[in-house]
Amino acid sequence: MRAPTRTAILPGCPTWPESFATRYRAAGYWKGETFGELLRARARSHGERTAVVSGSQRLSYSELDARVDQLAAGLHTLGIRARDRVVVQLPNVAAFLEVCFALFRLGALPVFALPAHRGAEIGYFCAFTEAVAYVIPDLHAGFDYRVLAEQVRAKAPTLRHVIVAGDAGAFIGLSTLYAPAIELEGPRAHDVAFFQLSGGSTGVPKLIPRTHDDYLYSVRASADICGLEASSVYLCALPVAHNFPLSSPGVLGALHAGATVVMSPNPSPDTAFPLIERERVTLTALVPPLAMVWMESAKARRHDLSSLRVLQVGGARLSDEAARRVRPMLGCTLQQVFGMAEGLVNYTRLDDPEDRIVTTQGRPISPDDEVRVVDDDDRDVAPGETGHLLTRGPYTIRGYYQAEEHNARAFTSDGFYRTGDLVRRTADGHLVVEGRAKDQINRGGDKIAAEEIENHLLAHPAVHDAAVVALPDPYLGERTCAFVIPRGTPPHPMSLTAFLRERGLAAFKLPDRVEFIDAFPQTGVGKVSKKALREALARASVLSR
Repeated sequence: MRAPTRTAILPGCPTWPESFATRYRAAGYWKGETFGELLRARARSHGERTAVVSGSQRLSYSELDARVDQLAAGLHTLGIRARDRVVVQLPNVAAFLEVCFALFRLGALPVFALPAHRGAEIGYFCAFTEAVAYVIPDLHAGFDYRVLAEQVRAKAPTLRHVIVAGDAGAFIGLSTLYAPAIELEGPRAHDVAFFQLSGGSTGVPKLIPRTHDDYLYSVRASADICGLEASSVYLCALPVAHNFPLSSPGVLGALHAGATVVMSPNPSPDTAFPLIERERVTLTALVPPLAMVWMESAKARRHDLSSLRVLQVGGARLSDEAARRVRPMLGCTLQQVFGMAEGLVNYTRLDDPEDRIVTTQGRPISPDDEVRVVDDDDRDVAPGETGHLLTRGPYTIRGYYQAEEHNARAFTSDGFYRTGDLVRRTADGHLVVEGRAKDQINRGGDKIAAEEIENHLLAHPAVHDAAVVALPDPYLGERTCAFVIPRGTPPHPMSLTAFLRERGLAAFKLPDRVEFIDAFPQTGVGKVSKKALREALARASVLSR
């Protein structure tokens, strides 16, 4: 094990105080291993085992490791070096793993974007991170990412390369970059490995720096808690760049265990059920709306799902009643997962009593996960009472990338992250999620910052002011409702939606409902009262029944 004298070296990335880093290394959480070294070790110990299945493509651990080396050599030839940022926007395909591990071997930093992101988000990611490359598919779900790349290049002067998995057109074909392997120095375990995106409650997502050491601890511990072993088969049904299917235990946990990753192009039962039957999938992860779709579909289908031992559900709160239906309808154990890309992850354990599994969102991974539940004045509440969740620990970040002002609000002076979640803690340490305190909408697991949508709406010439709030929904948990004060005659709601789409906003961020209003209710200090707006929606819903 290499013992660094400091924990993270990328400017703009807050890090753990050395006293904490020393303790986490001494406890064995941080083992001094990088992602590139992890894959190399599995190629040596599990060489001929199947690592990934993606459509008709099947790669063994040895083949995956070799392709990663070859791609790293090709990217190096392009001039991509350690610390260079590369925005990766790939769907659930084997190329995602090859690209990421090749960048890990170089010490370059993937910035994980979602397939649903469009020009507004991707342009910002590329410009803010000063990305040198952008990796995309040619076509996915009917969308041509090459057209998006043309638009993004105009916003990001540092962007030198667009790399395309598929028909590259005017860009660089990913398939042309595989070259004979070369010797590379590689990163250190305490280096930043990649950037994830926060759900965010203000504006565009913040960038979350994760190191090899801290993230790999989360991956290893998750794989152990979830019972992964070499014979396991993990179905990646959710978009792989999400923290949940990436690491909880996700595709990285499966690779750590020497298991098989099966990439599903989408999470529809039409696609996923045949894959479960054919590949004998043992574990997969869904958000609550999809879990309910799967349960309904299972009643009418004849696919053999008997290999499925565990269904993880996270990203949003699963109702107790829905949770109770998982075992009888799908024949597997439910594992509730509550976590965040910033760090803390909670699991119900596979041997927990059924009541704990269906009524809580689990307990933390680590003995050194410090959890506080506090009131509005940061005073600890009594056990069983609802309060704000604060946390720090060996895999929870100490700050967002280049966001000093925001970090001062999002973290306490002694390093606790303010998650924005309202929770209560049971006597045995399980957490029950009661809602959100931050101004954020959780639409079926997709986190939407109200402020970002409001800012786009305010750019419309017919909009004087806008306020976006969560609308309760039995299927998605929450939908978005935009309250708009118009300038003169209210525009048609569909014209506002079209306007947002033209501004390059991801489809899941478009308001589900638009309400025109003459004035906003205000709080005692003159701010817009979103609580009153939500209450007005609730009253209108009751009256319409």
